[in-house]
Amino acid sequence: MSRKAPLALRPQPSTAPIRTAMLLAAGLGKRMRPLTAMRPKPMVEVAGKPLIDHALDRLRAAGVERAVVNLHYLADALEGHLKRAKGIELLFSDERGELLETGGGIAKALPLLEDDRFVVVNSDNLWIDGPIDAIRLLGDRWDDAEMDCLLLVVPLARANCHNGQGDFHMDAAGRLSRRKAGRVAPFVFTGVQIVSKRLFADVPAGSFSMNLLFDRAIASGRLYGVVHQGLWFDVGTPPAVGKTEAMLREG
Repeated sequence: MSRKAPLALRPQPSTAPIRTAMLLAAGLGKRMRPLTAMRPKPMVEVAGKPLIDHALDRLRAAGVERAVVNLHYLADALEGHLKRAKGIELLFSDERGELLETGGGIAKALPLLEDDRFVVVNSDNLWIDGPIDAIRLLGDRWDDAEMDCLLLVVPLARANCHNGQGDFHMDAAGRLSRRKAGRVAPFVFTGVQIVSKRLFADVPAGSFSMNLLFDRAIASGRLYGVVHQGLWFDVGTPPAVGKTEAMLREG
């Protein structure tokens, strides 16, 4: 490891904290069926609490004050649940008429996201902070002159309940590149990231994936990663719920 990497993990007092978040909560949850037959995936319970409530706990702990949540599948149930949340201001981006995927959903919500940079969280995953709060770690590592997007990644060997082959390689400066087809990559994207609004310049109308924008940022050398210091769980299927709960009980 280079001498520069450890410095990037230390809190930088001069860095303004992240105050605004986007919670991606509009997906159909097909891999989680039958648990999502009657409820949206972010409301599937793990360890006695809906997944989206775990995400809200992490946002509040990091000092996030305001979050935008996009809604599509079983939107009324999710919106009703979230309206009871306390300690954080929640706004809703309505996708009932058209599911816009990850990139399109954020693009639609941009007018509600007042800050030039904001954290984005997939509301259907679960993580436990390590010695450094994951969202604060992202904020401390953020360099506006160098980055358009900063992903929280976890080593493939520590990606609990994850069955993939990794997503990214990372160079000594933290820049990310894609896994080659048929190969294994050492880092998995956790679904937690900081993005700049400039990443959404000239995006297509309607539905599109954030992968389009990741590829643009890679091409310009402006997609970076930072390694999560705690636990992360890919809670994407019904069996993963039980496995996650067992690992949490075991500490």
